[in-house]
Amino acid sequence: MSTPTLTAIVLAAGEGTRMRSQRPKPLHLLCGRPMLFYVLDAFADVQVGRTVVVVGHGAERVTKRVQEEGWPDLTIDFVEQPVQRGTGDAAAVGLTAFHDEDPDDQATVIVVPGDAPLLRPTTVAALVAQHTSTGAAATLLTATLEDPTGYGRVVRGRDQRVARVVEQRDATPEELTIDEVCTSIYCFRRNLLGPALRRLSPDNAQGEYYLTDVVQVLHDAGYHVGTLVADDPGETQGVNDRAQLAAAEARLRDRTNRRWLAAGVTMVDPVATYVDATVQLAPDVTLFPGTILRGRTVVGAGCEIGPNTRLIDTIVGDGAQVIDSVASDAEIGAGAIVGPFAVLAPGDHVAPGTRTGAFYAPGGH
Repeated sequence: MSTPTLTAIVLAAGEGTRMRSQRPKPLHLLCGRPMLFYVLDAFADVQVGRTVVVVGHGAERVTKRVQEEGWPDLTIDFVEQPVQRGTGDAAAVGLTAFHDEDPDDQATVIVVPGDAPLLRPTTVAALVAQHTSTGAAATLLTATLEDPTGYGRVVRGRDQRVARVVEQRDATPEELTIDEVCTSIYCFRRNLLGPALRRLSPDNAQGEYYLTDVVQVLHDAGYHVGTLVADDPGETQGVNDRAQLAAAEARLRDRTNRRWLAAGVTMVDPVATYVDATVQLAPDVTLFPGTILRGRTVVGAGCEIGPNTRLIDTIVGDGAQVIDSVASDAEIGAGAIVGPFAVLAPGDHVAPGTRTGAFYAPGGH
């Protein structure tokens, strides 16, 4: 029996006006990486044959940045949604990338928003498994929230099956009391998604084509729509403004710090330690409070960094100490002691075993 075809569509065309920024929303940074990259990381535990990223605002910048990163485990194509007319229209644009394919009844497409950086690969894998095992026309990742304000509510029929999803602006007072919400993360049978999208109407409060309306189209046509409730509602939350960006940054930083703690790194105060996801740390590194490690920084075994130290794209050799200092694109040799109050500029090199700082001559440039 052949493996069902699995593809993905990432909706990353939105302007993100609430971010109040010239930077395209998918490229806002979290722990040193663009938000969109974490969404692409979420496919790590499933075998996606092809991933289509729907771009719009800042399309060239988004496309270029993703291509520069390189994704050896993903085949990524880009299609542009020139006018943002809603998530339903964006999904329809994404499907145009598959015009040369004839999906069978088992072909599945995952649709995810490009602003869900907290989504974990295990959750995506569980959603795909649930969808393929039940043979549903669509499977929604839902979440139960204490405060569901702003989210589309999952409306179930008398048989408790999903009948439709109603957006906040279009919901009745009774529907607003529902605490199960649609996270905008779905699996669809690909051969049913296209016809369902063509039946959407912009007759709603926002005058847009809602992807959520596909649920009712499929239900009314007699198809089964399933759900998987997220174990952690927090990982499904999107990023629409700077406050939500900061909240997502804090969660991702906590994940990053926990990963390094498990790998043998000591953090005297993890809450006051900031490590980009792109940084590399060896075992037995000690990070003191106020340490900020960014970019392509690499820290060797047994190093002590901090307190109050900021390193950007800097290489630190085994056993070195960096105290109350700043370095950018510099190199610190093994066993060297830097600081207190040293500033290393791009290209600076501290020789192994030497000292440099406010009270020491530089070890060499």
